[in-house]
Amino acid sequence: MKLPEVISMGTLLVEVMRINRDEPLDQSGTFAGPFPSGDTPIYIDAVARLGRSAGFIGALGQDDFGRCLLNRFARDGVDFSCGKILPDHTTGVAFVTYFSDGSRKFIYHWRHAAAGQLNPTYVQPEYFKEAKWLHLTGCNLAITASARDACYQAMRYLPPGARVSFDPNIRPEVLTVEEVRELCRPVIERADVILPSKTEAMMLTGAASDEEGCRRWAAAGKVVVLKQGEQGCRIFQGDADFEVSSFPVTEVDPTGAGDAFSAGFTVALLDGLSLPEAGRFANAVGALAVTKLGPMEGTPTRQEVLDLIKGEGVG
Repeated sequence: MKLPEVISMGTLLVEVMRINRDEPLDQSGTFAGPFPSGDTPIYIDAVARLGRSAGFIGALGQDDFGRCLLNRFARDGVDFSCGKILPDHTTGVAFVTYFSDGSRKFIYHWRHAAAGQLNPTYVQPEYFKEAKWLHLTGCNLAITASARDACYQAMRYLPPGARVSFDPNIRPEVLTVEEVRELCRPVIERADVILPSKTEAMMLTGAASDEEGCRRWAAAGKVVVLKQGEQGCRIFQGDADFEVSSFPVTEVDPTGAGDAFSAGFTVALLDGLSLPEAGRFANAVGALAVTKLGPMEGTPTRQEVLDLIKGEGVG
């Protein structure tokens, strides 16, 4: 078995979403799905589609939703040999609805599902021998104590020179900001790249603004990428920072765009691109990701990304 160079881990979910906007989840209505989902599964699937060897550690139920996720990983080339299929648990599910003001509301079934069973026994040192990159998120540190310990253990098994990226992905449905700060501290200290969204740098550092929080991390030696959605991204390194513009596309579904962006940034750095080039590549990945319904459905191939960057259009 070829060992993966990029590894991620965490909650495997399918997503079931409202077809129409402004339909609250406490009322009857129409849904679409299931779609393969989960922040780190979206990330690792995008890495694989962009051409890098990718592996994922997590758990599924022995059910149709689990097969939905396994089929997607198999199609796109994500290794799941360190993952588990648990006959006594169902696959995790997220229900989501969108509102006209751009907000979303989620209901998660994950802590007591297979998704919440990740623990350090899943993390085998041999699996990390060829690893060049590990991607972790705050959401997966917060779901259970055993998942947090599994993520911490994975960092200890990385070979010399391997890099760690961290997306805070704070979910108010999971834990308070104060609790997440404490959980995230060991990963932030080890991380080479931090990828916050709006308000996360401010919340996790206690700074007065996201920009100040990002500069604190950059001063500590991190590459910090502030994800700004349709405005692109802002990259901080040392005492410098710069903006990288995004691409105009028609948004269909924003879920997963930030995770796809993070995958694009990882692949670009592994390819040896400069930080401005990596930001541009990642912006293209994130832009294409929003053009189809479903968290992974718009995830592009490398050629689709290059075509968009060259101005040859979407798709």
